[in-house]
Amino acid sequence: MAAKRKPDPVENVRPIIVKKIIEEGHGGHHGGAWKVAYADFVTAMMAFFLLMWLLGATEEKDRKAIADYFAPTMVQLKNGSAGTNGLFGGESIVDRDSYAKRASQTGTRAITIPQDATGTNDDKGKAARSAQQAQFEQLKKEIEQRLEARKDLQKLMKNVRFTDTREGLRIDLVDEADFSMFALSTDALVPKAAELLREVAQVINGMPNPVIIRGHTDALPYASGKTMNNWMLSTARAEATRKALVVGGIDPGQVARIEGVADKEPFNPQDRNDPANRRMSITLAFTGSAAGAAGASGAPLPGSSGGSTAPALPSRPVPAPVPKK
Repeated sequence: MAAKRKPDPVENVRPIIVKKIIEEGHGGHHGGAWKVAYADFVTAMMAFFLLMWLLGATEEKDRKAIADYFAPTMVQLKNGSAGTNGLFGGESIVDRDSYAKRASQTGTRAITIPQDATGTNDDKGKAARSAQQAQFEQLKKEIEQRLEARKDLQKLMKNVRFTDTREGLRIDLVDEADFSMFALSTDALVPKAAELLREVAQVINGMPNPVIIRGHTDALPYASGKTMNNWMLSTARAEATRKALVVGGIDPGQVARIEGVADKEPFNPQDRNDPANRRMSITLAFTGSAAGAAGASGAPLPGSSGGSTAPALPSRPVPAPVPKK
């Protein structure tokens, strides 16, 4: 039997592994590059939120004006096109027949300006119009006070509407479902309407403004076979209103014209059969240069407001036409 081999003491010795850990301190200063990047990010976010706020706080026309400021609209003309592709399509802005034939036909011309000239006619017209509008405001208050003082006419205050137009001050005397200025299908004024016109005449009497009277009807047609129609009726009622104002005290020469417009200028366009469309319009027109500055249109001024202005009427179902008798 073989003898056991003795272990070599050198073979059983494990290798020694030395792990050396070197602890280093904190590094030096890293610089401020990250601060610059962070500042750029914050600035970009601030600009973004400012842009979002501007988009939400401005209107469309304001945004267009801002956009046009940064990118102005310009008419681009091609170089060397000689105007053929430009604004005038190659044509001169000056008529050829107007060219001077000789040098002696050209020169300067002296224009004399009065020393007392202080402004244009348009400026004077606007000033005159503003003064007359102030008088119209006083006239509104006086009519309201006179109607308030009459117990028998207090209920008719809601039938009197004031509207500022380019033509002047329009006073509308409107009908309602339970009250009509005239007897049905006639030009005969009811007694209360005649008293109402008398009070209006007392206020506008003596004013320098010309008076324009318009008669209006609703869209209800006459029965077939009748010789009367809405055009004739509105004109006849305008004439009856003129007579009542003259009886009330105004100068007949103050009336500039009377008109009958039938149902073509409804007070409530949503319901052309509304009783409010049956009305008489008495317009105090601007005088002199103020009339030219205001224009000749009887449409309400844009943005005109006030307690005396006729309120917007709600839309109501249109009833079936009832023939007038």
